[in-house]
Amino acid sequence: MQRMAHPEGEVANAKACGKMGSIFMLSTLATSSLQELEAQAPETVKWFQLYIYKDRSLTETLVRTAEKCGFKAIVLTIDAPVFGIRRKDVRNKFSLPPGLKLANFEGIQAKGVKSSGASGINEYVASQFDDTLTWDDVKWLVNFTTLPVVAKGVLTKEDAILALHNGCKGVIVSNHGARQVDGVPATIEVLPEIVKAVGNQMVVMLDGGVSQGVNVFRALALGAKYVFMGRPAIWGLAVNGQTGVEHVLEIVRSELENTLN
Repeated sequence: MQRMAHPEGEVANAKACGKMGSIFMLSTLATSSLQELEAQAPETVKWFQLYIYKDRSLTETLVRTAEKCGFKAIVLTIDAPVFGIRRKDVRNKFSLPPGLKLANFEGIQAKGVKSSGASGINEYVASQFDDTLTWDDVKWLVNFTTLPVVAKGVLTKEDAILALHNGCKGVIVSNHGARQVDGVPATIEVLPEIVKAVGNQMVVMLDGGVSQGVNVFRALALGAKYVFMGRPAIWGLAVNGQTGVEHVLEIVRSELENTLN
């Protein structure tokens, strides 16, 4: 929902990532559509983050659209079939502001993120996301999409091995920004055991708590092949749109180069 931070939202972020030679991952719950990203950030390498909906035909439509729009991977979030209790959202009775929409559902599904007294995002998730997911559903996705599937939300070597055995080409070691379950480990703590278990057979990546170049360095040193970050890019987006995101990425790159030196 990045248009809450800046009018150009995900488009500006994707353009910045493309200019800096990075990958941009578009959320299912984006305020810019797959088609907008295809048209306005054609040079950016784009991945699509997916939630599996109760309506499997809706999920299939999202995946087919991503394929047609030139996205290079499907990143399935496996740690959030039920959302954690986000107290700030509940207290604020979060709703998507007027004039903004979940752009990937325009024309195929009308339900938006609106609060009926609690958190609109939690109400949306409870009504739409399939909370009965198993590894068979991951296998189902792998078997019907033409794109490689990455499992996002892995925190144990056992789940990484299951992701591998069910056809995933990579995993993102992630704790969903520590917003799902209290007491989860930091992703950097569990990265080494996951790399040791599957790092020679699939691509191991990491997100969570990455805000400086030294964070990137440590993750790479412990075996991650890619390192993702979310909040710092949104901060840059809120300050100055695409230019703000570019500035954040330049700072992180400079810090990484300084650490390497």
